Amino acid sequence: MTEQQLFDFPLHSVMTFDTFIPCHGNASAVHFAQKIADPADPEKLLYIHGPAGSGKTHLLTAVCEKIGRDTGRLVVQQSCSRFAPDNDNIITDYAHSPALLLDDLDLLPDSGELRGAIWETFNNFYAAGRPIMITGSSPPRELGSVDNHLISRLLWGLVACTDASDDTSRRMILKKTADDRNVRIPDDVVDYLLVTTSREVGHLVEAFEQLYRYSLMHKRKINLGLARHLRDTIAGGGAL
Repeated sequence: MTEQQLFDFPLHSVMTFDTFIPCHGNASAVHFAQKIADPADPEKLLYIHGPAGSGKTHLLTAVCEKIGRDTGRLVVQQSCSRFAPDNDNIITDYAHSPALLLDDLDLLPDSGELRGAIWETFNNFYAAGRPIMITGSSPPRELGSVDNHLISRLLWGLVACTDASDDTSRRMILKKTADDRNVRIPDDVVDYLLVTTSREVGHLVEAFEQLYRYSLMHKRKINLGLARHLRDTIAGGGAL
């Protein structure tokens, strides 16, 4: 049994184009994703690659939501990491989906049966001119467990990278995360989180979320003192 997300609309998702934070490293990916989601655009194939936490799944979900809202149909979005090696039900799973949306292609189990099913599903959508968006951590030519025919076909479409590895992008993401919670995060707190937390974006966002929950619990404003106190509490093994 594969784990999949079935979106029946209307859907209130936090992962939309409006909530995505564009920066220099992901501008092309955002632009291309919007093209794939636009029913009037002739581009129908997109592969996005980038490290974990860089926004690939967010963009995939934004495309899923947009297509679902436009068509009023059930949209299937799946992570390749959830496929069982002997599962070839992907053809049936996507039979009535208006778009082929696959996340984490690099995590696809090494199974000839599964690769064949994905190749057939891909060809069905490509031949029908239906939107296809696939993500992975590596560029197409570095996808070791993927059929060479599929790698070649991915290069026929749009390819973009998501990169939030610079501190300016990380600051923008933390600020936007705080804005989404209707709170203000001072610059010195942002700098403190960048220094004391892993630079991986997902870890930074989780560090802010933890600080946000801590501020609500103790009814205190987010500031540098509170951020330091939280870190000391965690380091000391204290209860939050």
